[in-house]
Amino acid sequence: MNVKRDSTTFLKVIIVLAGIAVLALCICLVPHLANFAAKLYPHFAPMKYLVSIVMYGAAVPFYFALYQAFNLLRYMDKNTAFSESSVQALKNIKRCAITICGLYVLGQPIFYFIARKVDPPIGFIGLIIIFASLVIAVFAAILQRLLQEAITIQSENDLTV
Repeated sequence: MNVKRDSTTFLKVIIVLAGIAVLALCICLVPHLANFAAKLYPHFAPMKYLVSIVMYGAAVPFYFALYQAFNLLRYMDKNTAFSESSVQALKNIKRCAITICGLYVLGQPIFYFIARKVDPPIGFIGLIIIFASLVIAVFAAILQRLLQEAITIQSENDLTV
């Protein structure tokens, strides 16, 4: 029991650290990247705002997914991991990952234009985010389905006893 609580505490700390890291990137990196993109394409005025919308827009579902992951760990601590709340949290994480993926797919042309003028090209970073989001979405979908099946089996066993 203590090992389980220690591991969930460790994962909660990792979630908080990931949130802090993304917040630091949003505060420090995104404005500079948006200004850099605007300087690369001064004739295309909305470039700065498009970069900001994609990156800040992806931060919102990211933080919601972190919150859902934190809730999932709390359910594990309370021994209610096999519940509909856990299934809903995984469903929300999947939706957030798909949203992040979609935003970066829509923003990929912007990053392509930036990468064309930068040496070395950094266009592959958007592709890495898209791929990572897809992996998280698939993983969450699989866990959601497995958890739902486990809950169904558990409820059937409770009825037969």
